[in-house]
Parts: sequence; structure tokens; C-alpha cells
Amino acid sequence: MKKKSLNVKKTTPSHILGNFKNKKISKIYSKFEEIINSNTSKPQKLAVALSGGPDSLALAYLAKCYSIKKKIKISFFIVDHKLRADSSREAKKVGKLLKNFKIDCQILEWKTKKPKSNIQSIARKNRYNLIVNACKKKNIKYLLLGHHIDDLYENFFIRICRGSGLKGLVSFGQKTQKQKINIIRPILKFEKKHLNYVTNKVFKFYIKDPSNQDDKFKRVRIRKLIKSLENDGLDKN
Repeated sequence: MKKKSLNVKKTTPSHILGNFKNKKISKIYSKFEEIINSNTSKPQKLAVALSGGPDSLALAYLAKCYSIKKKIKISFFIVDHKLRADSSREAKKVGKLLKNFKIDCQILEWKTKKPKSNIQSIARKNRYNLIVNACKKKNIKYLLLGHHIDDLYENFFIRICRGSGLKGLVSFGQKTQKQKINIIRPILKFEKKHLNYVTNKVFKFYIKDPSNQDDKFKRVRIRKLIKSLENDGLDKN
């Protein structure tokens, strides 16, 4: 999806929360706030891991609303993997967009040598490490990730392919811990289409990652398999 210009009028907190006039967005936020409250202990600071995708930008908006309503500080991080020629430009583009919504996003760069195989898995590990270390420097105990329910289904099938036992199949939870940082997935119960709705209404912009269509990656093949099974009558419920 493309946007004509990122030079939109800067918003105020009241304008940001004004999107709650949309009943669907208001309902999504209420559920989001409930999940955050049930998985944290009155945090003074939170961190959010972002990309430029629609689900990630929806998380950024919901987290910003939470910070306004609860009067707490939230740090936003986006990782520039430098795996694609446009990655740095896109990271800066997302950062510029978010500033219009009073979201200050820090770009973390992956500067080590890039792998030639198992790219997505290694990139994911490095992304976690960069963001977790950034949280530690800021003494942040809670990190919000943008996994949604469609990711949960994909992860289930991927782990089946890897031969995971029952414990492995159910380990993708709403709250986990990594290096003493509490990892929370507050949009895990939302479908991607609902998050797309939020992003389209609020930002009217997101970055398309071409790797999401590349069949050389297992997750992409699994995603297409699930879509095919849905067409054949698979009920996710």
C-alpha cells in the first residue's frame, strides 16, 4: 500500500485518541488495554518492537494510546537488518511517519556479517538481541511484540514440520521471558485483517516487505498452505 505523502499534519494526543470515535477501533483498543493490564504490574515504562508492516503499525498506535491514557513512557524500536537495499530508507520513512503521531522511534542497526542461509531465523534472533539489549540500557522490564493470531497458526504448522512435541507446539504464548525481559504479545488474539483495519484508518500507510511473498522462506510456504486449507474448508477455530 502506498501513501501520496508522509508530510501529514502533526497530531495532538486528543487527535490520536479521537480515532476511538470509530467503534471498531475503540473495541480493539479496549481489548488491547485489558491484555496489557493483565500481563503487567503497573509498569512505569514499556518498549515496543516495530517494523513497517500493518500489524506492527497497529501495535504502535494502540501502544501510543495506552501511553497517553496511562501517562507512562513507551520506547519504540525498529531494527534495520540491512538485508535489503531499501531497508535503511524504509526504516527512516517509518520513523518519519510515526513522528507525526508523536511516536519517537529509535532505529537499531544490525551491523554484523549477514548469513547466507537460514536468514529469517538468524535475523529474528539478532532482532531480539538488539531490542532486548536496548531495553536493558533503558531499564525497561516489559517489551511488546506484534505477533497476532495468524502468526500463531503459522508457528504451529512450522513446529509440526520441525517435529516439535506438544510442549513445543504450545510455547508461543501471550507472555514469555527472554534475558529477564518480560515479552508480551498484546495483539496475539487479533486477526491480521483487524490490525490492517486500524493501520489503514489511522496511518493510511505501511511498508510492503517483498520477502513476505518469497517462496524460498518456509514461513511464506506455510502461510500459503494455510490459505489453501482454508479454501478447502479449514476452520481455524
